[in-house]
Amino acid sequence: MTFAVEIFRLKKTYAGGVEALKGIDLTIEPGDFFALLGPNGAGKSTTISILCSLVNKSEGVVKVFGHDLDTERNWVKMQIGVVPQEFNFNQFEPVEEVVINQGGFYGLTRQKARARSALLLKQLGLWDKRKTMSRQLSGGMKRRLMIARALVHEPRLLILDEPTAGVDIELRRGMWQFLSDINAAGTTIILTTHYLEEAEQLCRNIAIINEGRIIKHTNMRDLLNTVAQETFVLYCNRPIGSMPIIPAADARIIEPFVLEVDLVQGQSLSDVFEVLRGHGIEVLRMKNKTNRLEELFLKLVNQSNEASQ
Repeated sequence: MTFAVEIFRLKKTYAGGVEALKGIDLTIEPGDFFALLGPNGAGKSTTISILCSLVNKSEGVVKVFGHDLDTERNWVKMQIGVVPQEFNFNQFEPVEEVVINQGGFYGLTRQKARARSALLLKQLGLWDKRKTMSRQLSGGMKRRLMIARALVHEPRLLILDEPTAGVDIELRRGMWQFLSDINAAGTTIILTTHYLEEAEQLCRNIAIINEGRIIKHTNMRDLLNTVAQETFVLYCNRPIGSMPIIPAADARIIEPFVLEVDLVQGQSLSDVFEVLRGHGIEVLRMKNKTNRLEELFLKLVNQSNEASQ
């Protein structure tokens, strides 16, 4: 298989001796939606910056769709679209000009760039703002403009570095849907985020990096299945006077209409629902009390820190 990204024994030592990457290995399949997570200073941004040719590596091999970054740098750069954390477009250009001009940097004719710009701005809900000066956009609209700009040259690999930072819930979920759609159409996506719910909702595979080393590289579903216990919040159709006995779980009343239920691995919510229905209680909606991925992330990072001491 030709991987979308292959990284072997990648190292980076900055001037002054800071060792940001300590020989990481990483592979990402074409068409994947991949999460790269880690605490601040773990090496995420350095890895992405090397992949995008913004930082030179110290050692190792980096390939994108089978092409070596060292020998085919220009080809690799053409395959990648990047949405960085900071707004780095010209704030004194109209919205559509930001996208059109980016297309020119990748060799698109102005006609082609204009057509791509129109398509992307419509998909991202920015078409009505196309003549607006970019500095006048809200923070959420600026984030979407960054995504449109990154996609104008139709890259095969999209790198998103904290793409929804500062974006409200409604806009964030709209961006999630857009990103899921372009991923389903074939674009490989690498996501870094501090919103762990975002990674859980969007990504199929995940790598966790800490202190310059990959400490976990696995399927998202398999990782989440290692959680020993989950707590669910159940919102019911009527007040619950006394807690029914539920053999399959530890449950408690936290508000008249709301239950909390603890389930260990192997226990099923359907058993809980069946007992509640027997007492005339229907569950209208439910949610996880805590983010499973966040719990795992903290656990793995703590284990890694302890092992390195």
